[in-house]
Amino acid sequence: MPYPHRLELALRHNNYGRMIDVLNRGLGGQESPEELARFEPDVIGEAPELVIWQVGANAVFHDEVYSPDDVGAAIAAGLDWLAGLSMDVVLMDLQYTTAIIKPEKIARAKDILSRIETAAANARVNVFHRFALMEYWCVQDGIPIDELMDPTDNDRLHMSKWATNSVTEALYGAIAGAPPPMV
Repeated sequence: MPYPHRLELALRHNNYGRMIDVLNRGLGGQESPEELARFEPDVIGEAPELVIWQVGANAVFHDEVYSPDDVGAAIAAGLDWLAGLSMDVVLMDLQYTTAIIKPEKIARAKDILSRIETAAANARVNVFHRFALMEYWCVQDGIPIDELMDPTDNDRLHMSKWATNSVTEALYGAIAGAPPPMV
């Protein structure tokens, strides 16, 4: 079960009596340029209160397809578009998995992380630092990286059930702990 459904369950459980739907509009293998092309029908057309935009992983994994400049420009354009609307926005950066951190990919990963951070800072939106969180689990907590990855994924890109649940809990905590909007 991907994190959006898990997040919806947590939000509904902890906000009983409120109508909360978490819509997953992500399409596997796409990155910010294709996602931006779907913003009008898939994001803006839904009139959400909060947009969580997961970006970056495919820019690293499919490095032969995506230019870092195009990815960064699409993220900035998407954030500019969303800034004109009345919704909160959080960028979720890439996952810390073997496919992302292998020696031939790590420089690209750090570049994409930097571009995400810069776009978010310029747009004044928050970043959910999934990469740093997962790296912390491995480096500081000593959790083997294999436990963070889906054992059925031969590409070694997708997260395990445990990692997905743990990321969801951290994301829920960040959302629940956010200060209320200023009026």
